[in-house]
Amino acid sequence: MSENRFFIALLPPQEVQEVANQIKQHFAEFYRSSKAFNSPPHITIHPPFIWDSQNLPNLENHLQAFAQNQSPIPIILEGFGAFKPRVIYINPLKTPELIKFQQDLSRDLKSTFGLIGNTEKNRPFAPHITVAFRDLTKSNFQLAWAVFKERELHFEFTIPQLTLLIHNQKVWEIYKEFSFK
Repeated sequence: MSENRFFIALLPPQEVQEVANQIKQHFAEFYRSSKAFNSPPHITIHPPFIWDSQNLPNLENHLQAFAQNQSPIPIILEGFGAFKPRVIYINPLKTPELIKFQQDLSRDLKSTFGLIGNTEKNRPFAPHITVAFRDLTKSNFQLAWAVFKERELHFEFTIPQLTLLIHNQKVWEIYKEFSFK
């Protein structure tokens, strides 16, 4: 039996990923925080879980069927936010479409596969695109947050697919994408 770690996310368009990666690079160079490079820029919809490779076709087929019943999701990124004292992120607004999508997928994965997400663990859905991670020291967090809490950033776009990411023992990478209707 071979098991892998996966998570499910929404990935912004390439030009937004490039901006997010430039910000990650800034954090690596000026604040010695590079762990955010361990995954492509994304909004986590379902947190990491372990999945048996033999059952992977079941998960893929299910995610494909789920995605085909979804409309593309409008996303608005507005400024920055933080999970004090170590994480800084690009702030996606909690739009009704994003909240409903996350709730629907979480409910579906729980009822079909018994997968439990953060909301089932009494942790509210907090959409974010991480640019500085837990390797950010508390003192560097204070320095960076003083700058980034005031920094302006605004993007509006639509995400046309759901992405399944896999951990390759070092970093997270795209495993498969599932297009919306």
